[in-house]
Amino acid sequence: MTLQQLKYILAVVDCGSISEAAKQLYLSQPSLSNAVKEIEEEFGIEIFLRSSKGIALTNEGIEFLSYARQVVEQAEMMEQRYLNKKPSKKLCSISTQHYAFAVQAFVALVKELNENEYECTLRETRTHEIIEDVRNLRSEIGILYLCDFNRKVLAKLLRDNDLGFYPLFAARPHVFMSVHHPLAEKEILEMENLDEYPCLVFEQGEYNSFYFSEELLSTRSYRKKILVSDRATLFNLLVGLNGYTISSGVLNQDLYGGLIRPVRLRTDEEMIIGYIRNQKTVLSHLAQQYVAKLKEIIAGAGYPLLGEESDNGDPHP
Repeated sequence: MTLQQLKYILAVVDCGSISEAAKQLYLSQPSLSNAVKEIEEEFGIEIFLRSSKGIALTNEGIEFLSYARQVVEQAEMMEQRYLNKKPSKKLCSISTQHYAFAVQAFVALVKELNENEYECTLRETRTHEIIEDVRNLRSEIGILYLCDFNRKVLAKLLRDNDLGFYPLFAARPHVFMSVHHPLAEKEILEMENLDEYPCLVFEQGEYNSFYFSEELLSTRSYRKKILVSDRATLFNLLVGLNGYTISSGVLNQDLYGGLIRPVRLRTDEEMIIGYIRNQKTVLSHLAQQYVAKLKEIIAGAGYPLLGEESDNGDPHP
């Protein structure tokens, strides 16, 4: 085993594929594949599962990666101390459901970075992909919500993948709509008030189960429904079609120029929004700073922060 081989493994994980990592490392794909295979044979483990869809870390691979990161980081610290090498880029990767406060925290984090070089990634993506990203360590943190309806299914999926859920805050559902919407001046809305307007939801691809929906009341039948894949499109449709979507009430108006308004929805449902992380690893300093920014923004919006997860790794009820 060499330090360079460990760096190759980290590059493959960060890039999500051997072909992309080979490009960034200026190696041929066969050379990189052979380097990975040599490590696997030396340690008698399988680090990656290979399929037509790409690669994924095995459980052994996840554990191996946590050690590899520590070795590489310690080696870099020695090189900086004794060889005066400049620090490597600071890395941080986040996957999240489509929340404005998650973007706001990311902006605050990057603005305060006192680093010469960094490479940060923010993925707004589907619920199942968030879980896969954190399981495979493509992202250190994933942001999603639990409710009475999806809790058992998602909690089991998280447990099965050694992922912990850390609650941040509890949110009563709000309807996001244009400030020019005919119902925008209401203090509280009934679902029946919205029947004649299109409901906008984020599509979940092949995992388009009600349990993976980003919106509460996913099993309800809607007369008009539009599926979208990104937040910019959704907000354009909120304005252009008098559509609406159901989410938390935390909205950074600076990001939307005051064009969107949250209105309370009358329902007994509650969203417990939090972050997930892989239990086999320790969060990087940047990831810890990002969590701190999330908490600052949530508290600043007037939401009490919730406690950490329970001892057995299950989310708080």
